[in-house]
Amino acid sequence: MWYSLGKFIIKNRVVLLAALLLFIGFMSWQASKVQMSYDFTKAIPTNNKKYQEYESFLKTFGSDAGVMVIGIQDSAFYTTKVFNAVAALGKSLKTISAVQNVLSIPDAFNLVKDSATEALVPQKIFHYPYTQQDSLNVAVNQFNNLPFYRNLLYNPDTHAYLMAVTLNNDTVNSKARTFLMQRIQQKIQQFEQQSGIQAHISGLPYIRTVMSNRIKQEMNWFIFGSFLLSAITLFLFFRSISTTIMSLLVVGFGVVSTLGTMVLVGYKITLLTALIPSLIVVIGIPNCIYFLNKYHLAYRDTGNKEQALTQMIGRMGIVTLFCNLAAAIGFAVFALTKSQLLKEFGVVSGINIMLLFFISLIFIPIVLSYLPEPKARHIRYLDNKILEKILVNIERWALYHAKWVYGVTIVVTIIAIAGIFRLKSESYIVDDLPKNDKIYTDLKWFENNFKGIMPLEIIVDTKKKMGLVRSTRPLQKIDEFSQYIAQNPNTAKPLSIVQGLKFAKQAYFDGDSASYTVPYESDMIFLAPYLRAKADTSNKSGFSKLMNSFMDADKEKARISVNMKDVGSTELQKLIHQFQQKADKIFDTADYKITFTGSSVTFLEGSSFIIHGLKDSIFWAFLLIALAMFLLFKSMRILICSLIPNLIPLVITAGLMGWLNIPLKPSTVLVFSVALGIVIDVTIRFLVNYKQELPHYNGQVKQTIVQTIRYTGVSIIYTSLVLIAGFVIFCFSNFGGTQVLGWLTSFTLVMGTLTNLILLPVLLISVAKKSQKKNEATLSSIK
Repeated sequence: MWYSLGKFIIKNRVVLLAALLLFIGFMSWQASKVQMSYDFTKAIPTNNKKYQEYESFLKTFGSDAGVMVIGIQDSAFYTTKVFNAVAALGKSLKTISAVQNVLSIPDAFNLVKDSATEALVPQKIFHYPYTQQDSLNVAVNQFNNLPFYRNLLYNPDTHAYLMAVTLNNDTVNSKARTFLMQRIQQKIQQFEQQSGIQAHISGLPYIRTVMSNRIKQEMNWFIFGSFLLSAITLFLFFRSISTTIMSLLVVGFGVVSTLGTMVLVGYKITLLTALIPSLIVVIGIPNCIYFLNKYHLAYRDTGNKEQALTQMIGRMGIVTLFCNLAAAIGFAVFALTKSQLLKEFGVVSGINIMLLFFISLIFIPIVLSYLPEPKARHIRYLDNKILEKILVNIERWALYHAKWVYGVTIVVTIIAIAGIFRLKSESYIVDDLPKNDKIYTDLKWFENNFKGIMPLEIIVDTKKKMGLVRSTRPLQKIDEFSQYIAQNPNTAKPLSIVQGLKFAKQAYFDGDSASYTVPYESDMIFLAPYLRAKADTSNKSGFSKLMNSFMDADKEKARISVNMKDVGSTELQKLIHQFQQKADKIFDTADYKITFTGSSVTFLEGSSFIIHGLKDSIFWAFLLIALAMFLLFKSMRILICSLIPNLIPLVITAGLMGWLNIPLKPSTVLVFSVALGIVIDVTIRFLVNYKQELPHYNGQVKQTIVQTIRYTGVSIIYTSLVLIAGFVIFCFSNFGGTQVLGWLTSFTLVMGTLTNLILLPVLLISVAKKSQKKNEATLSSIK
């Protein structure tokens, strides 16, 4: 069949090449429309409870991740020069259309009781620009008398000051966010130049925008780097510019097809799908190497180009098909998970790895048919003396040192298993960034001075309309819970309706800071007219917005907003559990329902979901690949022999992660599926050649093993070197997880090459001996 297919491709090469180029042209047009994704909740399925709670929160209270924060630290903040510069920065930021509000000390207001109208009137404290220090000092004294702002806009102990910039959600969730962040950064840089004060920038909109832009930049660099490394490696192997260009075109078509597929199925580029084009380059090059290697071997044996092309397709078609199928399965199983993020990665990668097979099968033979016959220098690599020595040593180990091979394998595997028990699952929102990166250092600055900026939202549901205002009991409970949260070293001062009512009570009692307490029932009798007047006449005031954004329209649910440190998924889970236990003691579960949500919780749920999804996908990948191997070889013994050399490298890699304290997180768990899908290629190529050669040596296993090692060893080693070089490019990433993905995958490929070239032959010989002894015993019993 495959030999006939080879003849068909050569005979109809013009039509097939034209059809292929039309397809690539169409996919290129589609690829030009690919976009970045700005949706960061796709890791969780829509039917997940945490996802639904977060969506309900957004519907009731609005976004929790639309605030960007700017911080400075200067003991001279309340001097006219610095204060005026900060005020000017805030005023300048307000001119940007997507900036909805700026909350900072220069914009702070006080509430003043107007007895005539029974209203609490917001009144600005600062009237900048200041020319006299005394005038500023008077305003500062008034401001310092307001506990509401303490540790919210400033930290009196560290002389740190914060400016919160609220951004339009539609802009934040669109590609316009990059331009928005650039404009904001320009304003901040102007402030730094004029004042000489360093500004710190953070907040989820800022972090996500910068990281998204870096993902896009890295994707372009990775594709370029993968192409460059592949080109160098291919030219060093084959000493041919034409075959190097041909191979690069194959993977180039694969990259274009990948981006086009994303557009056709309605996906955008995410942190995971951004890796696929580079993976396509890395996976596609081995197709070219194996086809070319087989072509050169056949040409050296026959001296006939057309016959060599037919043999190349006939011998390598089935091998390459199953290799790509195994790799596609390794990636496509992600589509079986409920995580949309993983599903997109699985669908796009699985489809395009198989498309890569058809591109290779059609394009390579056709181009080779038009190129001149290979010259001596093009096939010189087949007689590489260094590789010959390596392969001779591999033969020696396989034939005469089986016990040593088994012994070393068992010892290393036991050590690796011990390391697996040390593995931990841990993710941070910015843990992929280097510790000296400005995003990371600025985040730590906010954690040190304001206990972080990661949003945690707590919803207190009284289970009945007007339940928050019928008595002060819910308010007292919210205050007690808020004070408990504020005492935790990982969480900042919570903000809720209670803080607003405390502020109102202080204003009612003529600004006495001692009155900044939760109103009693008697206080509410006097405060009620003022609060109603506020709601009717001051809808545009900052205080009114504060009150309305922390209580739903039915006055049934209250929101407690907490900023916290990026403590990691493990610690966050413990923290929420601790808060939940305290909430259950304060709030009677019969009358109240407490829900923990927000971006921090969805991040925790998303990371956990991805990790579990990846673990499940590895199981299914292993099962489906085993099924494909069984269909290919139709032998349970060969199946077992094929799976062991692929399982051991994964175990060793997992053990290495445990011993090096590399945590399980989405990027590191991805290593196992990627490596499994690629390492199995080596096994398939080795075993198919072994099966093809076995009849030629009258079933003599050892002789066939020697021939197989010599025949496929060169291409296996070359391919492994290309794959390792391809994944090493990821080590130059700005993201720690991508770096680890690069070197861990390279390490796994090295281990997989060794186990397939050394352990696999030993296993085949051992199984053959056992089978022979069993047959001899059966014959003896018959006699």
